[in-house]
Amino acid sequence: MKCIERKKYLDELVSLQNNGMIKIITGMRRCGKSYLLFEIFTSYLENKGVASDHIIKVDLEDYKNRAMRNPDNLYSLVENRIKDDGMYYILLDEVQMLDNFEDVLNGFLKMRNVDVYVTGSNAKFLSKDIITEFRGRGFEVKMYPLSFSEYMSAYSGTVQAGFNEYMLYGGLPQILSYTTEEQKVRFLKTLFDETYIKDIKERYDIRKDDDLEELINIMASGIGALTNPNKLANTFRSEKKSAISYDTVKDYIDYLCDSFLVEKSTRYDIKGKRYVNSPYKYYFMDLGLRNARINFRQSERSHLMENMIYNELKVRGFNVDVGVVPVVTKDENGKQQRSSLEVDFVCNLGSKRYYIQSAYRMESDEKIRQERASLLKVDDSFKKIIVIGEESPVTRDESGITTLGIYDFLLKNNSLEL
Repeated sequence: MKCIERKKYLDELVSLQNNGMIKIITGMRRCGKSYLLFEIFTSYLENKGVASDHIIKVDLEDYKNRAMRNPDNLYSLVENRIKDDGMYYILLDEVQMLDNFEDVLNGFLKMRNVDVYVTGSNAKFLSKDIITEFRGRGFEVKMYPLSFSEYMSAYSGTVQAGFNEYMLYGGLPQILSYTTEEQKVRFLKTLFDETYIKDIKERYDIRKDDDLEELINIMASGIGALTNPNKLANTFRSEKKSAISYDTVKDYIDYLCDSFLVEKSTRYDIKGKRYVNSPYKYYFMDLGLRNARINFRQSERSHLMENMIYNELKVRGFNVDVGVVPVVTKDENGKQQRSSLEVDFVCNLGSKRYYIQSAYRMESDEKIRQERASLLKVDDSFKKIIVIGEESPVTRDESGITTLGIYDFLLKNNSLEL
């Protein structure tokens, strides 16, 4: 399999070098964190002249390193390896497996000539806790599965064929090493059951696992749909005849988010400039895992493309909300009616903002009118974009709305500026 650079993440690590903070690389299991740290970043350091004995690497998930999960053993190892005043790089993989890891990392921070990088696959045990613990001395680098452009850098077929496979099998790097559909399906299904589900059950001591698995199925079937824990609990009661509580559903969703399997997008009232608490949208961070969960049955491309656009925006560093535009219309009797229109994504990064609609097909005037309606009601000067699910030239209409094809959007870094 061709080596994939993961340049975005390497550049970020390089920019954070020797800044006195712990660099915390978070992301779902198997998205490439270990490879980034132990191969790509290590190669970068060596090419810059760092001696190999100044790079201390410990994979805490590896059984042969199990003694290093004891904080005293790991601390002793590091102390014994430091022989001079040169900078030493400490690289720890799956740091949540280290007992009392906060205390150990705090100890490393007090050493004058070390630069610390850690990875972990659970947000609750990592980014939230560490960043709280170190009060501004921990910096999170959030890693995602392969973006479509990264995927295509190692894919040998056409863009269209690559797009279809990416939409179906997702962007976990290992998927590119399999050659048959059967291998890819088996890899994804096994990974979901034996790694992600098992990890959540063990971490949170879940005994009655049927409800957790059923919740994942319901969420996987409803990507892009507005929902909340209450609605999901009601679905269980009506369809599954299960008495699962609101609190349990909420906890399970939090576990899925903390494992980086799904992300929650909150609704934002564009005119009122405020967040609307509920309902939310949930998106899967890898479409292959989502599809495997429901046996590749539901492949409604409009929803999958919406999820794909969401993931791409997150990879690019945007905060992504679901836009709500309140409107007042009149019924046939002339009576005023209040309703709202939806903008799929309100994307913010610093001073930049974009409003984006995902439209898999716009084959009729009615569909074009429908996709433009919410954007036309947004009366500020930020850019408004419709992404369509086919190859298309970039166009801009008289209202300033830009339309571009999905391939341009995903493959060109400057696509939002086209």
